[in-house]
Amino acid sequence: MQDFLLYEKSGGIVTLTMNRPDTRNALSTPEICSEFVDRLKSIESDPSVNVIILTGAGPAFCAGGDIKKMRDRSGFAPMKTIIDTRDSYRRTIHQVAKMLNAIEVPMIAAVNGPAIGAGLDIACMCDMRVAAKSAKFAESFIKVGIIPGDGGAWFLPRVIGLSKASELAFTGDIIDADEAERIGLVSRVVEDSELMNTVRELAARIAANPGRTLRITKRLIRDSSLLSLDNHLEMAGAFQSIVHETEDHVEALDAVLQKRKPTFRNV
Repeated sequence: MQDFLLYEKSGGIVTLTMNRPDTRNALSTPEICSEFVDRLKSIESDPSVNVIILTGAGPAFCAGGDIKKMRDRSGFAPMKTIIDTRDSYRRTIHQVAKMLNAIEVPMIAAVNGPAIGAGLDIACMCDMRVAAKSAKFAESFIKVGIIPGDGGAWFLPRVIGLSKASELAFTGDIIDADEAERIGLVSRVVEDSELMNTVRELAARIAANPGRTLRITKRLIRDSSLLSLDNHLEMAGAFQSIVHETEDHVEALDAVLQKRKPTFRNV
């Protein structure tokens, strides 16, 4: 079977393309979830990767779950029994959510079209979101009588706040790209034809910085909402002590003082 995630690397930038346009890139099977996790683990272990771009093939970013497979009980949920379904969630989409939250490589969601249900949640698990004009968003689980069982109820409020996240989850309303930008769900909206160029330019500006320090910066930002200020400052002090000793820090200082472009080695 063809890979769900197409992998392309250029310099320090990896582009992952969800490649099931016939199902609008739905996350529907245990195999897809396992592939997602394995691919991210592989990227995490590659110190030459500084940025990941996640996008979708075809007109959609990701339609979330496959409704037909859900109805026929042929996907990862529901299963034969309640316990089986719970365990399946734990083994599949929950592992994707945990890996996307844990990975320290900065991630940009290039939302090329509809991001619905779990598709919206996957986008929220990335650090940044840039949307094409044609993109649409919905926390639509309620429309098929279920809840955000993939972690969306944890991620979405952290992106747009509790009140707006609750509105989207309780109504299942679809919003367009301009509204997504207005509420802070995406950082910018561009013409469809300019999406990947815009995202690649953003990724290049990020990738030009020291890779290991980028990863530590992401970890500091990700964990900040879970910590008191005192504990955050302790973590920040410890992380800062580490990066002060890196060769790339010395190179950055020398480059500033010598008025030249730095050459980082991710060490």
